[in-house]
Amino acid sequence: MLPEGGFLGMILGATLGVQIVLVFLALMSMWSWTIIVHKLIVYRRVKGQVARGYEAFSDAEDLALGLQSVGREEDSPLARVGLLAMQSFRKLELADVAPDRKRMLASDTLRRVLRRGVSAEMKHLSSSLSFLATCANAAPFIGLFGTVWGIMHAFHSIGLSQSAALATVAPGISEALVTTAIGLVVAIPATIAYNFLLSELGEVETELVNFAGAFLNRVEREVSWAPNSSRDQ
Repeated sequence: MLPEGGFLGMILGATLGVQIVLVFLALMSMWSWTIIVHKLIVYRRVKGQVARGYEAFSDAEDLALGLQSVGREEDSPLARVGLLAMQSFRKLELADVAPDRKRMLASDTLRRVLRRGVSAEMKHLSSSLSFLATCANAAPFIGLFGTVWGIMHAFHSIGLSQSAALATVAPGISEALVTTAIGLVVAIPATIAYNFLLSELGEVETELVNFAGAFLNRVEREVSWAPNSSRDQ
């Protein structure tokens, strides 16, 4: 019931090696589009959470109120970074260390904790993006491999038939060239999406770094034993 010509006919009439390559490219395409759609949804939500959280933290009267405002969105990267920094801050505050020594440790300790928190969030958010980069780089070559395989089979068929007529050569070569086209279809959206998602991720990272700086500045201003504090707690 299927037509002998057309795109579907070429795929069904291709050699087994070409069909395997096409199936592999189809799986790559489906997985890459799943990642693209998922990341677009996640990044849009996270950007809103981070922007709102940083604004609320900046507008809060003190550090405690700022952390409370950030913590309202428990699944926000900003809330997790703030919680991690606050836990480290509390441990340092309760540590049995001389005040002068504690004052020296405060900024360096919090800076390392905030950097680690931001790095952990960025690592989590950037997961699976490497697959898009792999699709963008590898899909055209995988398609080209299928094309080479198909052309080899076409020339082998020409040798067996002992005829170089166009009617004999064209079907095999056209079937082989399909894999190159499919490889480009997989690679082009993956490349565009990868670059766009990287730019979105960069904006999130900027907000997280700004929050880390604001958190550290507030600790130094508002906590009595922290360095450069301007008032007693």
